[in-house]
Amino acid sequence: MADASPPKWHLAHTSWFFETFLLKATLPDYTVFHEQFEYLFNSYYNGIGQPYPRTDRGFLSRPTVAEVLAYRRHVDEQMHGLLNNNEKSLREKIVLGLNHEQQHQELLLTDIKYNFGNNPLFPAYLDQSKHDADRLSVSHSRSGAEQPMSYREFAGGLVNIGAQDNGFCFDNELPQHRVFLAPYALANRVVSNAEYQQFIADAGYQTPGLWLSDGWSWLQQHPEICAPLYWHQRDGQWFEYTLRGLQPLRAADPVCHVSFYEADAFARWRGERLPTEAEWESASVGIETAAGNFVDAGSLHPQPGLEAPGLQQMFGDVWEWTVSAYGPYPGFRPAAGAIGEYNGKFMSNQRVLKGGSCATPADHIRSSYRNFFYPPDRWQFSGIRLARDLDTE
Repeated sequence: MADASPPKWHLAHTSWFFETFLLKATLPDYTVFHEQFEYLFNSYYNGIGQPYPRTDRGFLSRPTVAEVLAYRRHVDEQMHGLLNNNEKSLREKIVLGLNHEQQHQELLLTDIKYNFGNNPLFPAYLDQSKHDADRLSVSHSRSGAEQPMSYREFAGGLVNIGAQDNGFCFDNELPQHRVFLAPYALANRVVSNAEYQQFIADAGYQTPGLWLSDGWSWLQQHPEICAPLYWHQRDGQWFEYTLRGLQPLRAADPVCHVSFYEADAFARWRGERLPTEAEWESASVGIETAAGNFVDAGSLHPQPGLEAPGLQQMFGDVWEWTVSAYGPYPGFRPAAGAIGEYNGKFMSNQRVLKGGSCATPADHIRSSYRNFFYPPDRWQFSGIRLARDLDTE
């Protein structure tokens, strides 16, 4: 798949980022590790030069993994000299590079899962029998019955949307601005596998009235799609590929690896809708992110919610699709130069997802964080939270 890159490409590209935007731009006597790496490991920065075709990254048998790791050591050693520099713009680029690397730490896992999940042997990334259960906290080893779905109501009104001035954020989270929200309600948890199975059993994938026009066309072009990515049916029983291999589908787990089209169709089938980006963000303010099931917990799979008051699973477990198109906030201005290509040029034809997933580093996420993917994309840990309008009469 064109969206999935080999692990060594991620390792090299994150090093390329520091080399290109910091070392080469700051150190006049810097010596590049390899003159062709600027071409091979450029992702999409046309201001730097022509990138190597994304679809062909898997064909790169050279450089070897050992050479890529040597490249990383070379860049790391050179970066040591910049870490004590207190120049503001330089430090901002370093922090951007670190957050960029966290994004690729997540992509490493989702891309490996796509590779393994499409292998008929369904190899395991993690060995379940040797997994250290003590790494999982009580809250991250949630299991058992599915908690009832209820709705929390919000009055709406004028709300502040966007990043606060209290730490790092990406440019697409700025500037902070005010948005008017009509009264609405959000489900207390994300949609479960059992609930999604009901959609499948009720001919959800065969009912055109549930689907957006583009979504229905997408289904007709891919008639093999009849369930979330990584679901497999054998002898009438559903299984799900996880990073621990092929497992019996657990009913209470959050449904994940669904496209925006599938999430929207499910919401229509339930007589509900997906939340807007602003609704989700406003509702999440004040919720502690640290309690979420992130990559740090080691489960690498979404877990059932806890029976607790308020909104659950807002952070971690699955990226939650919103109905909102990914676009610039009022007054948005991309950074000058090639680094300004980081987010701004993708503000077209994509949808916003919020909250992070079980593959996201815990200290990477916040209420204002804006992830974005195209409506058919399914290889990320993407799931569903339902919303509804409130009667204002």
